[in-house]
Amino acid sequence: MGRIQLLDNNIWTVGSTHKFLGIDFGGRMTVIRLKSGNLILHSPVIFESILVEELNEIGIVKYIVAPNKFHHLHIDEYISCYPEAEVWCAPGLSKKRKDISFHAELRDESPPEWVGEIETVFVEGIPFFNEIVFYHPKSQTVIFTDLIFNYNTYKSIGIKFFAWLEGIYRRPDVSRLIKWFMIRDKNATRKSLKKILAWDFDRVSLTHKDIIESGGKEIVAKAFESI
Repeated sequence: MGRIQLLDNNIWTVGSTHKFLGIDFGGRMTVIRLKSGNLILHSPVIFESILVEELNEIGIVKYIVAPNKFHHLHIDEYISCYPEAEVWCAPGLSKKRKDISFHAELRDESPPEWVGEIETVFVEGIPFFNEIVFYHPKSQTVIFTDLIFNYNTYKSIGIKFFAWLEGIYRRPDVSRLIKWFMIRDKNATRKSLKKILAWDFDRVSLTHKDIIESGGKEIVAKAFESI
Protein backbone atom coordinates (compact mmCIF):
# COMPACT_ATOMS: atom_id res chain seq x y z
CA MET A 1 0.00 0.00 0.00
CA GLY A 2 0.96 3.64 -0.31
CA ARG A 3 -0.01 5.83 2.63
CA ILE A 4 -1.07 3.08 5.04
CA GLN A 5 1.78 1.08 6.57
CA LEU A 6 1.26 -2.28 8.26
CA LEU A 7 2.47 -2.26 11.86
CA ASP A 8 1.30 -5.71 12.95
CA ASN A 9 -1.69 -8.00 12.42
CA ASN A 10 -4.81 -5.84 12.11
CA ILE A 11 -3.05 -2.59 13.01
CA TRP A 12 -1.65 0.03 10.62
CA THR A 13 -0.27 3.56 10.81
CA VAL A 14 -0.45 6.59 8.55
CA GLY A 15 2.26 9.24 8.85
CA SER A 16 1.53 12.87 8.05
CA THR A 17 2.55 16.45 8.73
CA HIS A 18 1.27 18.26 11.81
CA LYS A 19 2.20 21.94 11.92
CA PHE A 20 1.93 24.21 14.95
CA LEU A 21 3.42 27.73 15.06
CA GLY A 22 5.11 26.99 11.75
CA ILE A 23 6.89 23.89 13.05
CA ASP A 24 6.11 20.47 11.61
CA PHE A 25 5.88 18.12 14.59
CA GLY A 26 4.83 15.19 12.42
CA GLY A 27 1.64 13.27 13.02
CA ARG A 28 0.40 9.71 12.95
CA MET A 29 -3.00 8.06 12.66
CA THR A 30 -3.30 4.50 13.94
CA VAL A 31 -5.83 2.22 12.22
CA ILE A 32 -7.13 -0.86 14.02
CA ARG A 33 -9.27 -3.57 12.42
CA LEU A 34 -11.67 -5.43 14.71
CA LYS A 35 -12.75 -9.04 14.19
CA SER A 36 -15.95 -7.70 12.66
CA GLY A 37 -13.91 -6.07 9.88
CA ASN A 38 -14.78 -2.61 11.21
CA LEU A 39 -11.97 -0.06 11.45
CA ILE A 40 -11.09 2.36 14.23
CA LEU A 41 -9.33 5.55 13.10
CA HIS A 42 -7.31 6.86 16.05
CA SER A 43 -6.27 10.52 15.80
CA PRO A 44 -7.07 11.19 12.11
CA VAL A 45 -4.39 12.98 10.12
CA ILE A 46 -4.76 15.27 7.10
CA PHE A 47 -7.41 13.80 4.83
CA GLU A 48 -6.34 12.50 1.42
CA SER A 49 -8.48 10.78 -1.20
CA ILE A 50 -5.90 7.99 -1.57
CA LEU A 51 -6.52 7.10 2.09
CA VAL A 52 -10.16 6.36 1.34
CA GLU A 53 -9.19 3.79 -1.27
CA GLU A 54 -6.64 2.14 0.99
CA LEU A 55 -8.91 2.11 4.05
CA ASN A 56 -11.70 0.56 2.02
CA GLU A 57 -9.34 -2.23 0.99
CA ILE A 58 -8.75 -3.34 4.57
CA GLY A 59 -12.15 -2.83 6.20
CA ILE A 60 -15.12 -0.60 6.93
CA VAL A 61 -14.54 2.68 8.76
CA LYS A 62 -16.93 2.42 11.69
CA TYR A 63 -15.26 4.48 14.42
CA ILE A 64 -13.47 7.84 14.28
CA VAL A 65 -11.66 8.77 17.49
CA ALA A 66 -10.37 12.12 18.77
CA PRO A 67 -8.22 10.75 21.63
CA ASN A 68 -7.60 14.02 23.45
CA LYS A 69 -8.86 17.62 23.47
CA PHE A 70 -6.44 18.69 20.74
CA HIS A 71 -6.36 15.95 18.13
CA HIS A 72 -9.64 16.76 16.42
CA LEU A 73 -8.52 19.18 13.71
CA HIS A 74 -8.90 16.78 10.77
CA ILE A 75 -11.94 14.75 11.73
CA ASP A 76 -14.49 16.89 9.88
CA GLU A 77 -13.52 15.57 6.45
CA TYR A 78 -13.51 11.99 7.70
CA ILE A 79 -17.00 12.50 9.11
CA SER A 80 -18.15 13.83 5.73
CA CYS A 81 -16.58 10.86 3.97
CA TYR A 82 -17.91 8.30 6.47
CA PRO A 83 -21.26 9.71 7.66
CA GLU A 84 -22.31 6.35 9.13
CA ALA A 85 -19.25 6.14 11.39
CA GLU A 86 -19.50 6.72 15.13
CA VAL A 87 -17.38 9.62 16.36
CA TRP A 88 -15.89 9.11 19.83
CA CYS A 89 -13.92 11.68 21.79
CA ALA A 90 -11.95 12.41 24.93
CA PRO A 91 -13.79 13.87 27.94
CA GLY A 92 -14.49 17.56 27.48
CA LEU A 93 -13.97 17.76 23.73
CA SER A 94 -17.71 17.75 23.01
CA LYS A 95 -17.96 21.11 24.80
CA LYS A 96 -15.09 22.47 22.71
CA ARG A 97 -16.44 21.17 19.39
CA LYS A 98 -20.17 21.76 19.67
CA ASP A 99 -20.35 21.66 15.87
CA ILE A 100 -19.73 17.90 15.90
CA SER A 101 -22.31 15.32 16.92
CA PHE A 102 -20.16 12.95 18.96
CA HIS A 103 -21.49 9.48 19.66
CA ALA A 104 -20.02 9.45 23.18
CA GLU A 105 -16.96 10.17 25.29
CA LEU A 106 -14.35 7.49 25.96
CA ARG A 107 -13.09 6.67 29.45
CA ASP A 108 -11.70 3.54 31.12
CA GLU A 109 -14.34 1.22 29.72
CA SER A 110 -14.21 0.41 26.02
CA PRO A 111 -17.42 0.39 23.97
CA PRO A 112 -19.08 -3.06 24.02
CA GLU A 113 -18.13 -3.63 20.36
CA TRP A 114 -14.42 -3.29 21.28
CA VAL A 115 -14.35 -5.50 24.38
CA GLY A 116 -11.63 -8.15 24.18
CA GLU A 117 -9.90 -6.34 21.31
CA ILE A 118 -9.27 -2.79 22.52
CA GLU A 119 -8.78 -1.45 26.04
CA THR A 120 -8.64 2.19 27.08
CA VAL A 121 -7.45 4.28 30.03
CA PHE A 122 -8.46 7.87 30.66
CA VAL A 123 -5.33 9.60 31.98
CA GLU A 124 -6.72 11.70 34.78
CA GLY A 125 -5.09 14.71 36.40
CA ILE A 126 -4.08 16.41 33.13
CA PRO A 127 -7.27 18.29 32.15
CA PHE A 128 -5.51 20.29 29.44
CA PHE A 129 -5.40 17.09 27.35
CA ASN A 130 -7.80 14.58 28.96
CA GLU A 131 -6.03 11.96 26.87
CA ILE A 132 -7.35 8.46 26.29
CA VAL A 133 -4.56 5.86 25.92
CA PHE A 134 -5.39 2.81 23.78
CA TYR A 135 -4.16 -0.77 24.09
CA HIS A 136 -4.29 -3.38 21.32
CA PRO A 137 -3.56 -6.69 23.11
CA LYS A 138 -3.10 -8.84 20.01
CA SER A 139 -0.11 -6.81 18.87
CA GLN A 140 0.99 -5.78 22.39
CA THR A 141 0.76 -2.15 21.29
CA VAL A 142 -0.09 0.88 23.41
CA ILE A 143 -1.07 4.10 21.63
CA PHE A 144 -0.24 7.55 23.04
CA THR A 145 -1.14 10.88 21.46
CA ASP A 146 0.50 13.87 23.19
CA LEU A 147 1.66 12.56 26.56
CA ILE A 148 4.90 11.07 25.22
CA PHE A 149 7.11 12.33 22.38
CA ASN A 150 9.90 10.46 20.61
CA TYR A 151 12.11 12.37 18.18
CA ASN A 152 15.22 10.54 17.03
CA THR A 153 15.70 12.56 13.85
CA TYR A 154 15.21 16.28 13.27
CA LYS A 155 14.11 17.73 9.95
CA SER A 156 14.25 21.33 11.12
CA ILE A 157 15.99 23.60 13.63
CA GLY A 158 12.57 24.39 15.07
CA ILE A 159 11.75 20.82 16.08
CA LYS A 160 15.31 20.26 17.30
CA PHE A 161 15.07 23.32 19.55
CA PHE A 162 11.65 22.21 20.78
CA ALA A 163 13.01 18.78 21.72
CA TRP A 164 15.96 20.33 23.58
CA LEU A 165 13.74 22.85 25.37
CA GLU A 166 11.22 20.21 26.43
CA GLY A 167 13.79 17.67 27.64
CA ILE A 168 12.96 15.10 24.98
CA TYR A 169 16.07 15.45 22.83
CA ARG A 170 16.83 12.04 21.29
CA ARG A 171 14.84 10.15 23.91
CA PRO A 172 11.19 9.23 24.38
CA ASP A 173 9.78 11.17 27.31
CA VAL A 174 7.01 13.33 28.72
CA SER A 175 7.67 16.98 27.92
CA ARG A 176 8.71 19.42 30.64
CA LEU A 177 5.66 21.53 29.84
CA ILE A 178 3.40 18.66 30.87
CA LYS A 179 5.51 17.56 33.85
CA TRP A 180 5.97 21.06 35.30
CA PHE A 181 2.78 22.92 34.43
CA MET A 182 -0.06 20.74 33.13
CA ILE A 183 -0.44 18.00 35.72
CA ARG A 184 -3.04 19.19 38.23
CA ASP A 185 -3.46 15.99 40.24
CA LYS A 186 -0.34 13.84 40.41
CA ASN A 187 -2.02 11.09 42.42
CA ALA A 188 -4.75 10.73 39.79
CA THR A 189 -2.15 10.64 37.01
CA ARG A 190 -0.14 7.98 38.85
CA LYS A 191 -3.25 5.83 39.27
CA SER A 192 -3.95 6.07 35.54
CA LEU A 193 -0.34 5.19 34.74
CA LYS A 194 -0.58 2.15 37.00
CA LYS A 195 -3.49 0.89 34.91
CA ILE A 196 -1.48 1.41 31.71
CA LEU A 197 1.57 -0.39 33.07
CA ALA A 198 -0.64 -3.34 34.03
CA TRP A 199 -1.09 -4.02 30.31
CA ASP A 200 1.18 -6.55 28.64
CA PHE A 201 2.71 -4.34 25.96
CA ASP A 202 6.05 -4.03 24.23
CA ARG A 203 5.42 -1.61 21.34
CA VAL A 204 4.32 2.02 21.72
CA SER A 205 2.75 3.85 18.78
CA LEU A 206 3.13 7.60 19.17
CA THR A 207 1.45 10.41 17.31
CA HIS A 208 4.67 12.43 17.65
CA LYS A 209 6.85 10.80 16.27
CA ASP A 210 8.94 7.62 16.04
CA ILE A 211 7.31 4.34 17.07
CA ILE A 212 8.95 2.47 19.95
CA GLU A 213 9.16 -1.10 18.64
CA SER A 214 10.34 -2.86 21.79
CA GLY A 215 10.91 -2.26 25.48
CA GLY A 216 7.93 0.05 25.54
CA LYS A 217 6.71 -0.73 29.05
CA GLU A 218 10.07 0.14 30.63
CA ILE A 219 10.32 3.33 28.55
CA VAL A 220 6.83 4.50 29.51
CA ALA A 221 7.50 3.78 33.19
CA LYS A 222 10.75 5.76 33.07
CA ALA A 223 9.14 8.68 31.25
CA PHE A 224 6.58 9.09 34.03
CA GLU A 225 8.78 8.16 36.99
CA SER A 226 9.40 11.77 38.09
CA ILE A 227 5.68 12.53 38.28
